[in-house]
Amino acid sequence: MSTLPITRRKPDEPGAIAKVLFYTVMIFGAVLSIFPFYWMFIVATNDKDAAFHIPPLLTPGSQFFDNFSRVLERTDFFRALFNSVVVSSAVTLSVVFLCTLAGYAFAKYEFPLKKMLFVMVIGTMLVPAQLGVLPQYVIMAKLHWIDSYKALIVPAMVNAFGIFWMRQYISTAVHSELIEAGRMDGGGHFRIFWNIAIPVVTPAMATLGILNFMNVWNDFFWPLVVLKNKENYTIQIALQQLFTNKDGLDFGMIMSATFTATLPLLIVFLLFSRWVIAGLTSGAIKS
Repeated sequence: MSTLPITRRKPDEPGAIAKVLFYTVMIFGAVLSIFPFYWMFIVATNDKDAAFHIPPLLTPGSQFFDNFSRVLERTDFFRALFNSVVVSSAVTLSVVFLCTLAGYAFAKYEFPLKKMLFVMVIGTMLVPAQLGVLPQYVIMAKLHWIDSYKALIVPAMVNAFGIFWMRQYISTAVHSELIEAGRMDGGGHFRIFWNIAIPVVTPAMATLGILNFMNVWNDFFWPLVVLKNKENYTIQIALQQLFTNKDGLDFGMIMSATFTATLPLLIVFLLFSRWVIAGLTSGAIKS
């Protein structure tokens, strides 16, 4: 009985090479993205001259707590960190809720002057934020809100980008049939919004929340303008105080504070990243 020779299919070499190149580029990009944070940690754990060491140091040291103790001597770091957490969390929750509510109205309801109002909202994105600092400061002074949380939270409770972002997402993600079904079941406007729209647009809300939290956390100019008392300083102003040193810049101290101040941003991203990824990949999965 004769046997036929077994032939093996050659792999698709161009496709295999392209796949290897793709993953190589992705790994290289990931390393480039992570390296600044790693370098910040390296400098934070070594002495103040580590940033100028030749060849560059690539291994952590043992002086992080010594460097951070000097931070606590120069500024009330944990108070500033607490202030930033309160302000960033309050603004983010407000922006996510109000912008989702406004985006839902613009996407799914018909009312007079709807298009004109939406154009006006988008138009505010064309105005540089610096032009609004003076009138905004005057309003805060008239309300006696200078040097308080209210001056940081209330003006940032809603923004044009958030409304635009949620309106675009809701217009495609929330089908009108779902809303009509909710109305037939006797649901009111807010109940339909809360029970039908919110679960569908959670990924977009998580993305908006992360972007807004980072933006408020990193804001330096407006808190510098309205805050006078050191007890109300946010983390960015507290970090700026570390650069005023007659003996020269202590990069070990500065990087230890900066590294610690970055950790809340990483925690927020890790907590909400799965919703963001789910929103990005939901359209690519076919049943």
